Amino acid sequence: MNYEGEFDGKCAVITGAAGIYGRWMAEAFAAEGMRLLLSDADAAGLDAFAATLPNRPETIVTDLTRDADLEALLSRAEALFGAPDILVNNAGVFPSGWLLDIDLAEWDRIMGVNLRAVFALTRGTARQMIAAGKGGSVINVSSGASRKMRTTVVPYCTSKTALDRLTKGFALELARFGIRVNALEPGFAPGSAASPLTDAHVEATTAGIPLGRQSGPADAPGAALWLASQAASYVTGATLAVDGGNSIGTSAVFQDKKEPL
Repeated sequence: MNYEGEFDGKCAVITGAAGIYGRWMAEAFAAEGMRLLLSDADAAGLDAFAATLPNRPETIVTDLTRDADLEALLSRAEALFGAPDILVNNAGVFPSGWLLDIDLAEWDRIMGVNLRAVFALTRGTARQMIAAGKGGSVINVSSGASRKMRTTVVPYCTSKTALDRLTKGFALELARFGIRVNALEPGFAPGSAASPLTDAHVEATTAGIPLGRQSGPADAPGAALWLASQAASYVTGATLAVDGGNSIGTSAVFQDKKEPL
């Protein structure tokens, strides 16, 4: 989609920018002429990635479970932009383990990154937008796991279900200020250093995706740009799945059955 300079000079904050979805979104946003503040806990990965982008963006290393780091990120955004036009709450953790084996510290870490940090950053950014007298767009990266419980990742599923409700709550309360809040569910894209997957898992998951392929670098970023654009100016509180149909069902392949006519 051609936005014809709509995003030139716009300011965006992206968390989890060293991860696969974060990199793709940052590349797409930078290509549209946006000024970026990229955040991640991985200092080396963040620095290496930022160096690949045109007009090297601002970066800040952030542990989203630490209140001081959350405040530092908000303060940096305010110092750079006054108020960003777009916030992408992309960072997330996806550890696995049976509920009986997960300790409270791990539970708190998952909820801290996937939910509490989103609340704090959305609240703080919205306050900046309101003080600046302008609207804006907040995009929360959710998951089809918010609607489909899975063994060994129950805390993750729980955090994403809560994130969807938080998205709608913020959308309701911020609408009067012209701030839109939506959720985006990206598709399956193996390659996360934080959550490595076996070849067998990747093959099996890809085979079950209704549209028959993994997510590519244009899929989720294209949806995020649309949600942030004027084309979506009447969209708030929505959840947009860009996952090849993976969240609605799984394609089963039966070797002994003929394809339907």
